[in-house]
Amino acid sequence: MTIDTSAQERLLQVARDAIGHGLVHAAAPEIETDTYPAPLREIACTFVTLHMGEALRGCIGSLRAHRPLVADVAWHAYAAAFSDARFNPLEHSELTELHIHISILSPLQPLEFDSDEHLLALLRPETDGLLIEIGGQRATFLPTVWSSFPDGRDFLAALKNKAGMQADVTGYKAWRYATQDFAEIED
Repeated sequence: MTIDTSAQERLLQVARDAIGHGLVHAAAPEIETDTYPAPLREIACTFVTLHMGEALRGCIGSLRAHRPLVADVAWHAYAAAFSDARFNPLEHSELTELHIHISILSPLQPLEFDSDEHLLALLRPETDGLLIEIGGQRATFLPTVWSSFPDGRDFLAALKNKAGMQADVTGYKAWRYATQDFAEIED
């Protein structure tokens, strides 16, 4: 799914409005999806990432599409602001400094591989997001996370660590995905 600039701007406003609604009502807004254009009503999965300056302030999303795009963005914006366990709930004084980034995810593509090196050879750095899972342990990194690691081995090691896996674990499953990313224009 690819959406145009106008729809991107509308989704960024929906995200900001959802956060504002959360500050006033301590709840996510109910989105009347039938009032939005067809592309924003398509079933999709998203991540919403919040920053204060360069610092991460919240990031929540889903890997499985199960609600309309506009509702998914509103829910994840609210959750990133108020339910990301790594941070205190957003305060009203932070709203004006908040920068919103939205990622719309493609469907997950399962990967067949027999080693970490083989898996890394299948990935396109800065293009592919990666989900790994073994048993009940799973974690994902969005494609933007590649920029934090000098090489793919570090990317994969950090993702395994995030999932609570040992660095030398084998037999895990992996899926890749791409994203359409857009963000508010910084002042």
